[in-house]
Amino acid sequence: MSIKIKKTSKIFLVQKLILIFFLFISCGFYSDKKIETIIKSKKYILYENFPSKFVETRNVEVFLPSGYDTLESCPVLYMFDGQNIFHGKKSWMSNEYSHGWQVDETIDSLNKLGEIPPLIVVGAFNIGEKRASEYMPAKPKNEVEKRIASADKRIRESYQKWGISSDRFLKFLVKELKPHIDTNFKTNRGRNSTFLAGASMGGLVSAYAISEYPNIFGGAACMSTDWPELNGVFLEYLKNNLPSPKNHKIYFDFGTKGLDSLYEPYQLIIDTLMIKHGYEENKNWITMKFNGDDHNENFWRKRFHYPLKFFFKKEELIK
Repeated sequence: MSIKIKKTSKIFLVQKLILIFFLFISCGFYSDKKIETIIKSKKYILYENFPSKFVETRNVEVFLPSGYDTLESCPVLYMFDGQNIFHGKKSWMSNEYSHGWQVDETIDSLNKLGEIPPLIVVGAFNIGEKRASEYMPAKPKNEVEKRIASADKRIRESYQKWGISSDRFLKFLVKELKPHIDTNFKTNRGRNSTFLAGASMGGLVSAYAISEYPNIFGGAACMSTDWPELNGVFLEYLKNNLPSPKNHKIYFDFGTKGLDSLYEPYQLIIDTLMIKHGYEENKNWITMKFNGDDHNENFWRKRFHYPLKFFFKKEELIK
């Protein structure tokens, strides 16, 4: 393991060494092959090439909230497309510069206002061209296979080349990544303190994860969810597989421009399913429509505070 830290003057060398020592204690060790990189001080920990027996290695970045060292434990939010949730960089959706979601800034601001508790965020990076393979729900299997066969050439060839590996990806999340985070960081490990969030196909896999592992995840934020993928096949799965409304919270939203302009008809079907399964709007489920919002990080960043406040409404915390 190695740590990349900027050079400091001799005057502060001892203090830096002490900080590094406590950082190792609070963040834990990983494996022989892991490289740990500190970005913008000790609040960010980047695991490069996090290994897995289920999926390809990928970077994983962990955000520790302000005052982490003084806290006993924190709830944890697992997010997809992790390379875009904290820092500005070229977007995975285009070659244009993106300021990213800046979820760390939103979380610290809401925490200072007393709206939410200190929150650890774990961002799992996507694997570029294999992103759709990992984020497209694999069920209902037979119907998914039928719709791939009848999809247009570009979509058909992509899935035929990479397959659909979302079940393996969720095993990586639940059986490898979460245990590592719980072992090496001060987390509240239970379902009621473990959340998911993603946008577009990241919204799809968030809904899939909370439905496949309802005992692990207590809440999911599905933003600008790409319901039309494979002609909305995932809606067939959700008809019979939504998690119990007694101990889960689910947030949906969508805009009205770009790809988001296609989502409302599908979301209305989802809303009907939520009601059918016993969810109560504004209590354990919410759907929000944002007129004029497009399908990119700038808009997801602006409205990310809504699901966070919804998850942690003090008067309606899930027991």
